[in-house]
Amino acid sequence: MIRLGLVGYPLSHSLSPRLHLAALKALAIQGEYILYTVAPDEPGGLAKLTNAMHAGEIQGLNVTIPYKQTIIPLVDMLTPTARVIGAVNTLYIRNKKLFGDNTDASGFMTDLAKSLKEPVDKRGLVIGAGGAARAVVYALLKNHWKITLAVRQADVEQANGLKEAFGQNDENLSIGITLLDAENLARISGEIKLIVNTTPVGMYPDIDYSPWPTGLPFPNDAAVYDVVYNPRQTKLVKEARLAGLQAMTGLGMLIEQAALSFACWTGREVPREIMDSAVEA
Repeated sequence: MIRLGLVGYPLSHSLSPRLHLAALKALAIQGEYILYTVAPDEPGGLAKLTNAMHAGEIQGLNVTIPYKQTIIPLVDMLTPTARVIGAVNTLYIRNKKLFGDNTDASGFMTDLAKSLKEPVDKRGLVIGAGGAARAVVYALLKNHWKITLAVRQADVEQANGLKEAFGQNDENLSIGITLLDAENLARISGEIKLIVNTTPVGMYPDIDYSPWPTGLPFPNDAAVYDVVYNPRQTKLVKEARLAGLQAMTGLGMLIEQAALSFACWTGREVPREIMDSAVEA
């Protein structure tokens, strides 16, 4: 039997068990998918799980907020993608070594491409600078977008670290940083064609919050992508749609990255419609 799971905090909102249990059933693989809730103040919580993987007790783990970067010192090897991004969302064992991979970037870009016709002027605003932001920025830069990070004052140092990690001595890359407030965003909003929220703001149960500053109009003709998928329609997405913009939550990204993780663990491809149906159920 294969044992899989998700580590993070909090996890009560997660749809990952539904996705992976449906995949296991559809492919007639005996297994389970467990939520491993590890509080930030729980000493050794992450190490216990990585040790269990080394011992063969767990065959695969997903990693979510707030551990996509802090898990890195506990892995033996990073895939090239995870190394460049500097964040991990998938753990697996190969040749007795614990590997950290990142399927978020590919999952995000695959889902975005399904819904968004690429604009001629590809200028994007990414809200946040954590692990999810790193994956999104990586994916957008690979597809020749110019990016501005919008962060709180307290997260400017983290944003600078992200900018440096993606090699700003490369003239072909473009990352700017601005504060996440109405005054600063108003100066650049006219150029923005895509807004991506990578923070947990608006996630269940705090569904009455949005990362977009109150009273600030959305850019005309921009699209909005919120990586938060629970609730199905976040406040950010709801307000963007009311403003006439194309807006979507991260449910599609969740499914795409889950399918890629599942393939890492099992060597089997799961039809996306299986996971789609599991979520709809």
